[in-house]
Amino acid sequence: MSNPILVEVTRGGVLESFHRGVICIVNQDNKIIYSVGDTQQICFPRSALKFFQQIPLLCSGAVEHFGFTEQEIALFCGSHNGEHKHVDTVRSILNKIGLDESYLLCGPQMPTLKDDQVELIKGDLKPLRIHNNCSGKHAGFLAYCVYRNWPVENYIDPNHPLHLEILDVISEFHEYPKENIQQGIDGCSAPIFAFPVYNQAIAYKNLIYPNKFSESVQKACKTMVDAIVNYPEMIAGEKRYCTDLMRHSQGKLIGKTGADGVYSIGIKDLNFGICIKVDDGKMGPQYNIAQAVIEQLNILSPECNSVLRHYVNQENKNFGGLCTGETLVSENVNVLIEN
Repeated sequence: MSNPILVEVTRGGVLESFHRGVICIVNQDNKIIYSVGDTQQICFPRSALKFFQQIPLLCSGAVEHFGFTEQEIALFCGSHNGEHKHVDTVRSILNKIGLDESYLLCGPQMPTLKDDQVELIKGDLKPLRIHNNCSGKHAGFLAYCVYRNWPVENYIDPNHPLHLEILDVISEFHEYPKENIQQGIDGCSAPIFAFPVYNQAIAYKNLIYPNKFSESVQKACKTMVDAIVNYPEMIAGEKRYCTDLMRHSQGKLIGKTGADGVYSIGIKDLNFGICIKVDDGKMGPQYNIAQAVIEQLNILSPECNSVLRHYVNQENKNFGGLCTGETLVSENVNVLIEN
């Protein structure tokens, strides 16, 4: 049975295309309090996993040892645009651990924003590994390897002690048996791990409500969340939903996108975890859904919702600037919390 339609795209009042998917919201007891679609559907969190991949680093003492700043900690978890502030911060991290950009194994990627792309082209320069949206994550991986005196040349090997330790951590946060976790290779060449949508929602609940973990893990979660809230521009960048959401949510939640239509949210005051997966993997509809869910939960002030409202329903325009239709969140997204 197919998942329900969550986002509709119209042209001239005609439904032209649509996006099916899953929404799962859990409370602090891991009870599903709202869902649409198959919450046991297994998918890769992609970059929504980054928070958990940095827990070993934050628990180790490496932050204090190298003197990492909150901006750098936030960038460890980011999927950045490759703006100057992002590139400079990655270079700062690498400098502190005594490595250079050649150690990054994430592959080169063109910056996201047109102005940064044009700057490279005008300078007859090619995109570098440090421009890759995952270079902050990889710099965090390298930092942990240097701190633990592990090999850095093969740090993306799934059998490297780095990823074996990460596997233990993500199993605990997702409350999912390690032996059931399926693995793949992410877009940045690092190992990536698959979970049911339900368990991805649990993981984000555990991130903002880590009471079942040790004191060191609780401290790591707080350090990470505080860094992201204080420096939201490091988690994504300009013209990006993740950054806009946390800029305007006044520390009430954290949210993170993942490639192929994933969006996960932790709501601090309510101790809720949310995971959204758009089945066709198109990037964009998950933001429409996420903002609609947030509005329906009445988490943010009317002023904040007003600033972010354009992420819910969008007017579609062609190259001539004419309105051709709309992108709309379906009536199937109707958050009613079960008592």
